[in-house]
Amino acid sequence: MEKKVRNKKRRLLIPLIIVLILVVSCIIYIQDYYHADASAFEIINNPPAGVTVEAGKNRLVFSPENPEAGFIFYPGGKVAFEAYAPLMAHLAEENILCVLVHMPGNLAVLNKNAAKGIPQEYPDITDWYIGGHSLGGSMAASFLEKHADDYKGLVLLASYSVSDLSETNLSVLSVYGSNDGVLNLGKYAKYCGNLPADTLEIIIEGGVHAYFGAYGEQKGDGTAEVTREEQISDTAGLISGFIRNRSAR
Repeated sequence: MEKKVRNKKRRLLIPLIIVLILVVSCIIYIQDYYHADASAFEIINNPPAGVTVEAGKNRLVFSPENPEAGFIFYPGGKVAFEAYAPLMAHLAEENILCVLVHMPGNLAVLNKNAAKGIPQEYPDITDWYIGGHSLGGSMAASFLEKHADDYKGLVLLASYSVSDLSETNLSVLSVYGSNDGVLNLGKYAKYCGNLPADTLEIIIEGGVHAYFGAYGEQKGDGTAEVTREEQISDTAGLISGFIRNRSAR
């Protein structure tokens, strides 16, 4: 009888140990992420003239004085969302209201519907766009699978859409760096067919994966031939031009 009790306890203990190992592994994985550089926080605390930054629940909102369009941005996987403050500030200077979303565990896959309801909070803005970097871009595209009619366009930074958006009326801007060592170009090419006909692809010469944000170097990335500031500035110009042209239609 005593032996049976021990065996029963052992059988119960093994699953508990497995669950504990999985929980600890998840915590370790989530806590290992790229932190935003000091320059990103400097912009958050001291934004450019004419731009205000407001911290909301799980978001940062970069507001120009006279917004002409709205843009919701999903951060890259395991990257602190504050790292994209420089890019958002540049866009706000171009009269685009930007909502930078914080993701649980810094993983957009854990809340791909983070954009839901945001446009309704700004009824004066009629033209909305959504996008993201890397995993964030893919999750933004996935969100659009059921919400395409609410947005005019999608911006993919070193990213691709695994969701089929080819029959939607969306416009898409896809940007990546020529020296990107992280983006899987095989998958990028494989999923190109998921994008609508109105898709513009632009390659930033000398650009890399990490330089869309301010979080330092990324493991496995290529060698940049442009500065981070140049890549962010160029990207902001591409996005603002894309939004301005599509909103004028």
